[in-house]
Amino acid sequence: MGNCCSIQIGLENFLLRGWVCVVGHANYVCKLKQTLPTLSAALQELRAQRNDMQREVDVAEQRLLEPFEQVQLWLSKAETMITKAEKLIEDSPRQMNNLCLGSCASKNFLSSYKFGKNVTKMLQEINDHVSKGAFKKVAESKPSASVVVRPEEQPIGLESTIEKVWSCIVDKDVGIIGLYGLGGVGKTTLLTQINNKFSTTPDKFDVVIWALVSKDYNVSKIQDKMGGNIGFWDTSWKSKSVDEKAVDIYGVLRNKRFVVLLDDLWERVDLNKVGIPKPSQENGSKLIFTARSLEVCGEMEARKRVKVECLERRRLGNCSKTMLEMKLSTAIQIFKT
Repeated sequence: MGNCCSIQIGLENFLLRGWVCVVGHANYVCKLKQTLPTLSAALQELRAQRNDMQREVDVAEQRLLEPFEQVQLWLSKAETMITKAEKLIEDSPRQMNNLCLGSCASKNFLSSYKFGKNVTKMLQEINDHVSKGAFKKVAESKPSASVVVRPEEQPIGLESTIEKVWSCIVDKDVGIIGLYGLGGVGKTTLLTQINNKFSTTPDKFDVVIWALVSKDYNVSKIQDKMGGNIGFWDTSWKSKSVDEKAVDIYGVLRNKRFVVLLDDLWERVDLNKVGIPKPSQENGSKLIFTARSLEVCGEMEARKRVKVECLERRRLGNCSKTMLEMKLSTAIQIFKT
């Protein structure tokens, strides 16, 4: 008698578990009319969150910030989920056509069951992923300065001038530095040395930007050269107006400790038109330029003005034609006497 009761109870438990299992499987089919619209709404929310976060990352990268790995991983997983969810929704009309008897049965129960289970699983995954996407920040400052190291020469007697300029750079009260001297005396060489020296001081500045100005001063050309250093690469940006470019450049640099190196100024460059925030003690940024005259240094409001003398590379060096002619003239006069 006892054995019969045990067998009966065991059979009842087996049947009950089987019934629960069947009902659970059937729920995936019966609830399709509810879960599919819910999945569509969740997918729409995930897309919006993905788009907003991607825009934040794009802006951060333009400002030379580095996106967090967690943010990049979240975006990658979001892309995968969106693709899978779109495929499920794309297949939903065919699956819904299989339903019958008030949507609680199916002409192809196995297919409808698998589909309903995948829809429920995807809905849960999306909801979980959306909840994990509430990042306070998406990026942070890069650990070292962005410096494009330029090919350089090693002229004789330049070390003391570099030290003099560098002492001005580390001076918190000095924001604008002018290097002036005759053409060919080595101003560009000096500026190149300074540019490359920043690559060994990663904790000082966020970005170092070089731009050649030359005699035919053109604001847009300077902006294009600067834009490449701060993330504005595409041709659509280059087609913007001068004012639009200035706003973009200013938007990046105003929150940065930057160094802008302008080579070969023949006249005053309007920093506002270019989009360069004026260096100050508050922002800790620097503007260093080369010019042929002390007058330009004054027009640029240079706090420190360093005269660059002729730098000897071999014997006579690489002085300008005028300087060489002066040396030759002096030598001829000595020879005649």
